[in-house]
Amino acid sequence: MSRRIAVRRAVERMRAYHPPLEGRSRKLRLDFNENTIGCSLAVCRALAGLTPDQVAMYPEYKAAGRRLARHFRVRPEELLLTNGTDDALRLIVDTFVEPDSAIVLVEPTFAMYRFYAELAGARIVALRYDRAMRFPLERVLRALRRVRPRVLFLANPNNPTGTLLEPPALRRILGAASHTLVVVDEAYYEFSGVTVLPWIRSLSNLVVTRTFSKAAGLAGLRLGCVFANRRIAAGLRKAHSPYPVNAAALAAGEAAARDGRSTERYAQEVRRSKRELETALARLGVSHYRGAANFVLADFGRRAPALLGALRRRGILLRDRRSDFGRVGYVRITAGTREQTRRLVEAIEKLW
Repeated sequence: MSRRIAVRRAVERMRAYHPPLEGRSRKLRLDFNENTIGCSLAVCRALAGLTPDQVAMYPEYKAAGRRLARHFRVRPEELLLTNGTDDALRLIVDTFVEPDSAIVLVEPTFAMYRFYAELAGARIVALRYDRAMRFPLERVLRALRRVRPRVLFLANPNNPTGTLLEPPALRRILGAASHTLVVVDEAYYEFSGVTVLPWIRSLSNLVVTRTFSKAAGLAGLRLGCVFANRRIAAGLRKAHSPYPVNAAALAAGEAAARDGRSTERYAQEVRRSKRELETALARLGVSHYRGAANFVLADFGRRAPALLGALRRRGILLRDRRSDFGRVGYVRITAGTREQTRRLVEAIEKLW
């Protein structure tokens, strides 16, 4: 009888991540911060134009990489394409994080930062947003100076709080991070309008990530980007798999980049929709937090589980975030179109 092959101790210690991924088709998807109306027609045309030969070949990245670099106003050698932001985060951890080295997180935040840090066997130093969802800037600065972590992960705006760090605060963080790689995840940049991407050339400790999964509507294809100066990017490239992005995702990403007007129109609609949602929540007396992304974090209190269940039965999906805060009540609501928000608000008014 063969002996059981043990998994790594780091994996043994991890808690499994169980996102609600099934049963979402044909429902109003206000739970995952996706584009709620789908990708643009330009993307559909690009996908339809893929030839059998293109599908049969391993993808070629050089020309597409140059065009996407031009779109983002960076040099080709400063850009790496990844299989979504998750793959970008894995690549960063694989390249820079040793077992038992320190990683600083400010939680609640995107779960994949902790996931990949734990998988690498890193020592996690976790700070917290306060009750008003304010970023603990001074505590982060102290941690950078005292702990000297290998990596600090920052979602900006943050998920699920929506908190936005403005450039002056980010300058202070990068200035204090003398021994730390600062990863600024700009998954929601199209909604916030705040970016540090132009800083990568002048700062040797900055990496920026972006995704096509949110505003561009390509979550099902998985396409992300890592931006860094030449030296950092060269290190990342050594640890990168040779074919990380499939041909369909590459074609769709280029089409989405060319059709920037569709993405911007959707982002403008979402901003208007979110204002309506915030106004409605205030009218209903529901505590909520203003943020800079395409969602609102609300606190429905003890009635949240029943409300979420009733909305699901009506075909409307919201995201329960109780696990981030240690009690029921917290719900993240994606802002879609104004029509979709009005459908949601009407349903909540009937149930509340």
